[in-house]
Amino acid sequence: MTPQQFQAKLARGLAPAYLFLGPDTFWRDRCRAALIEATLPDPAERAEGLTRVDLSEMSLAEVADDARSLSLFAARRLIVAASAEAALPRGRAAAEEDGPGGKGNAAALEAYLRDPTPGVVLLLDCSRFEWEGDDKKKLERVRTFFSSVTEVVELRRATATEAQTEAAALARAAGLKLDRDALDLLVESLAGDLARIAIEIEKLRLFGKHEVDAGLVAAMTPDARETTVFALVNALGRKDRRHALRILDTLAREGEYLPLALSFLATQFRMALIAREAGLRSAGQIQGHFSKLGIPMWGSRAEAVLDTAQRFGRQQLERGMELIFQTDRNLRSPRPDDRTVMEEFVFSLTAQRPHG
Repeated sequence: MTPQQFQAKLARGLAPAYLFLGPDTFWRDRCRAALIEATLPDPAERAEGLTRVDLSEMSLAEVADDARSLSLFAARRLIVAASAEAALPRGRAAAEEDGPGGKGNAAALEAYLRDPTPGVVLLLDCSRFEWEGDDKKKLERVRTFFSSVTEVVELRRATATEAQTEAAALARAAGLKLDRDALDLLVESLAGDLARIAIEIEKLRLFGKHEVDAGLVAAMTPDARETTVFALVNALGRKDRRHALRILDTLAREGEYLPLALSFLATQFRMALIAREAGLRSAGQIQGHFSKLGIPMWGSRAEAVLDTAQRFGRQQLERGMELIFQTDRNLRSPRPDDRTVMEEFVFSLTAQRPHG
């Protein structure tokens, strides 16, 4: 189930055990806080009723025994067991699918859940693995091992759309009014990481200014310093030589690392080339296409890629990649300073005329 579904189900009652799967800290913190609130609504109960253990240091059988134990001081209990993946069998036991004995034996948990202790809730938490690549198989193995736990919450990283929606909701809850540019910058500069977005929104709230524009986000958010680099990339993508040179001057005076701008531009040209070859004709199509490939893509970035793909033909994009390669080589050689090399690149790139 999703974190939202989990929070809705808590209002209808508690299960004896839950399994959290995935790395997302934002939703993990929210779901864990909601479970604590539902299990131990009185903060005074939590000193005795809340137990935190780590399955890399304690066996699953010991956790099950603890759950069976009645407490003289707490009528209700929540046992949070971190590092759930550590309970899985290894070596020969793993090959035998949960061989008898040892930390990895799930039989003790299965036996406990057939007759769980009333008033006790067990949370098994696996935060180590991602939902992509080789880690996905490891997560599925964790899920299979804990198959006796029927309530499973999947903590996946937010998609671009989800990050935008949640960031806007966090801003509203903080009493902030972010314009679209500010919201796009905040989400993109923090790569859609909701935990970090929440921290930056709290910083903006404490700053005391109700209306927030992109300039304030850039000033307050460390990672948003790269926004000037993105602006240069977008100006070159629009073939706007004058604006690109103005931004390049700003970057040089601020001591920014110019090869970083070249790296971002190379990425944008590659994406634009892919978009042209795939026949993508709208920002929505571009966003959907790259999201399916597992590449985060925000609305503003998709629009920039679309603009570049429309302004540069395929041959120009390929030529642009050649210029980027040459410029990168020049930046690494004992030639004039980086600014001079980048200015030559801007003139060469923007001198091209659009054609098919």
